[in-house]
Amino acid sequence: MVKGVKQRKAVVLLSGGMDSCVSAAMARERHGASNIALLHASYGQRTEQRERRAFDEIADFYGVGDRLVAHLEHFRAIGGSALTDKSISVPENELSAPGPGGNAIPVTYVPFRNAHFLSVAVSWAEAIGAGAIYIGAVAEDSSGYPDCRPQYYRAFQELIRLGTRPETQIEIVTPVITLKKSEIIRRGIELGAPLHLTWSCYQNEDTACGACDSCLLRLRAFSEAGTADPIPYRRTVTAGR
Repeated sequence: MVKGVKQRKAVVLLSGGMDSCVSAAMARERHGASNIALLHASYGQRTEQRERRAFDEIADFYGVGDRLVAHLEHFRAIGGSALTDKSISVPENELSAPGPGGNAIPVTYVPFRNAHFLSVAVSWAEAIGAGAIYIGAVAEDSSGYPDCRPQYYRAFQELIRLGTRPETQIEIVTPVITLKKSEIIRRGIELGAPLHLTWSCYQNEDTACGACDSCLLRLRAFSEAGTADPIPYRRTVTAGR
């Protein structure tokens, strides 16, 4: 733990999804409402405009004026993911990976994406004197992305130490990384997080599809949490692993 981090500003990576929204609520609880800076990445994803809307609405809900939107369009040119390359179909009605311990990496994985997000966050945090970066990565109950594992963030923490000014102290905080999705929902409800403003769907920007990995995980999580999902879906299916 970095000394004095509670008194310093925190940069929160806010995609507009459920996990990042609850992470923002947790950062706000810990650092105070006036010590939160929100960072959003637009990277050419299929639901780019809808995610940006969710980011703006969550930021407005919390009254956060310190915002930065990073435009990382090179991900669309790089391709290699169903989220950024429309020639690759988003899988439906299946959870395609057994989890982070398995070998299957789903086609919705964006190659090394979180390193790009964290690099922008570190630059901004160092510039404004922030002491922490919050990211809503989830390890156990996610789609099996390799850049959502705890060891990934431990390694990046060392990179920050080596690559910033000697006096810079920035802690990467992954407040929901060990939680199940249903536990994240319960924590969000406890904190009054605006889950009704979040967006999780990988492929639709009007009404959530209810069939992609992200929708399936979200629907299952709300069911396990014993509460209704506040957003509408085009259709719903039973998620199983």
